[in-house]
Amino acid sequence: MLAPAIKICGISTPETLAAVIAARVEFVGFNFHPASPRCVSPAQAQALGAQAAGRVKRVGLFVDPNDDALADALASGTLDALQLHGSESPARAAELRARFGLPVWKVNSVASRADLDRAKNYIGAADFILLDAKTPAGSLPGGMGLKFDWALLSGWKAPLPWGLAGGLTPSNVAEAIARTGAPLVDTASGVESTPGIKDPAKIAAFCAAVRAT
Repeated sequence: MLAPAIKICGISTPETLAAVIAARVEFVGFNFHPASPRCVSPAQAQALGAQAAGRVKRVGLFVDPNDDALADALASGTLDALQLHGSESPARAAELRARFGLPVWKVNSVASRADLDRAKNYIGAADFILLDAKTPAGSLPGGMGLKFDWALLSGWKAPLPWGLAGGLTPSNVAEAIARTGAPLVDTASGVESTPGIKDPAKIAAFCAAVRAT
């Protein structure tokens, strides 16, 4: 079995992007949600996207975006996929995939088995499902270091290619992979020293732990 693919989300500086590239991850995430401490402007994302080009796939994270916000973020052509982390419906996901011509990752916030089962609604509308922990009402939709009960995935048959997020750190990611069989793992706060500030040593440790599986 190959080690899972790795996505490091919430990269906002050239220095931390360089650390991600050096760690040979497959995907990097640029966060466009204004309420997040990891938020980047379209201009920042353009510069970071150019730095990442040809080295790592670039995923833009959006929360219930309007079309104008998406068009501004995508104008530079430096994203390879859209990650929808809000309440976007299957119809909205399909609409954005058709309009912008990019693969769509839909985040499925999980607290129960019923939440997992919602993923099948995105067959034909999204290209990838990212399972993340459901956060408290009124809080950020992700990036808070929360994880859901991985036992919920026992016997679950993914309807689409999928990955695991939510509270993954260098110290628990190997266990998460062993228990879930996740083909991709995604972390943001788990490799930070403070909210929004990535730690290159933690990035390297996370990647080493994944590849040791």
